[in-house]
Amino acid sequence: MKITTISDTHGLHHQIHLPGGDILIHAGDVCNRGTAAEALDFMNWFSSQNYTYKIFIAGNHDFYFENEQNDTIQSLLPISVYYLNDSGITIEGISFWGSPITPEFHNMAFNRKRGVDIAKHWKLIPSDTDVLITHGPAYGILDTTFQNLNAGCTHLRTKIEQINPLYHIFGHIHEGFGLAEREGTTFINTSSVDFHYKLRKSSFFDFEV
Repeated sequence: MKITTISDTHGLHHQIHLPGGDILIHAGDVCNRGTAAEALDFMNWFSSQNYTYKIFIAGNHDFYFENEQNDTIQSLLPISVYYLNDSGITIEGISFWGSPITPEFHNMAFNRKRGVDIAKHWKLIPSDTDVLITHGPAYGILDTTFQNLNAGCTHLRTKIEQINPLYHIFGHIHEGFGLAEREGTTFINTSSVDFHYKLRKSSFFDFEV
């Protein structure tokens, strides 16, 4: 199956032209301010994309999704478009798990304190996950900020090393855009905008599963 990944579009989704395929994944920060109007506009756009299945999670800018019930959000979406929030879906034998959680930073949406508070979310990730989608990176992997600091989560990295998913899809740290391989897992920081919140010339990744 052909999978396309995007993330951190921050309200600029209408400017992205995607090739179409089997599965489209958005790894969070669909909004800029997190308003209901922004979120609904994104969901309408996302649902209209030329993919058989579409999966998205929220991010730290997406307050609308933090304040709304999962069932309510899913009810706004057509069949074959899936919103994941510490939850999963299996599509044609491939197991996807998504979480919007990121380490605490400036009191943003879906923030958790490092340590026990955030680790309990990663404990929910099933051991048979093939494609893990989180908004933020694991520590030390495509997570370096412009200040040369590693902003990723150590507990998330530990969980990934335990379960070895085929892919880890994320964004959040715009400067970390790129691909990395670690012990059988392909890590993709798919941030569609750069540090200055400008869309990249190549704003998505494509790969086959």
